[in-house]
Amino acid sequence: MENLLGLLRIRVKKGINLAVRDVRTSDPYVVIKMAKQKLKTRVIHKDVNPEWNEDLTLSVSDPNLPVFLTVYDHDTFSMDDRMGDAEFDIRPFIEAVKMKLEGLPNNTIITKTQPSRSNCLSEESCVMWKDGHIMQEMCLRLRNVECGEVEIELQWIHVPGSRGL
Repeated sequence: MENLLGLLRIRVKKGINLAVRDVRTSDPYVVIKMAKQKLKTRVIHKDVNPEWNEDLTLSVSDPNLPVFLTVYDHDTFSMDDRMGDAEFDIRPFIEAVKMKLEGLPNNTIITKTQPSRSNCLSEESCVMWKDGHIMQEMCLRLRNVECGEVEIELQWIHVPGSRGL
């Protein structure tokens, strides 16, 4: 607990145009990893445009560590197939949280990150003040696969008694 800064809630919203790994479709699920933590969504059967809308929560001790996201196709009788991966940096999001902003108008943009060769963003990502919280929506282009994107949303959760930011 003495190293804990807080919790990062990652809402895995949906997959877009994911790769086909079965005959005509896939049974995708998402695995999120940061340091030694590993969390996964439920499997959505027979859908290359799945909607998970599932919250996965990571404990953050070192904001410099990247978060890894991998999409898999669930197979019953064989190893699950990889359907691409992405990684993202939470430092711009953490810097906005550290500003301790309060009372901003809803949907105020705090900072923007552009897609580049050094990140997996498929479009501009904004850290914004929304409904009394700092949030960041990202659309991640999957690597090591022919197609596919995953939409996620980040939210910070302060833990009483933690070191905090």
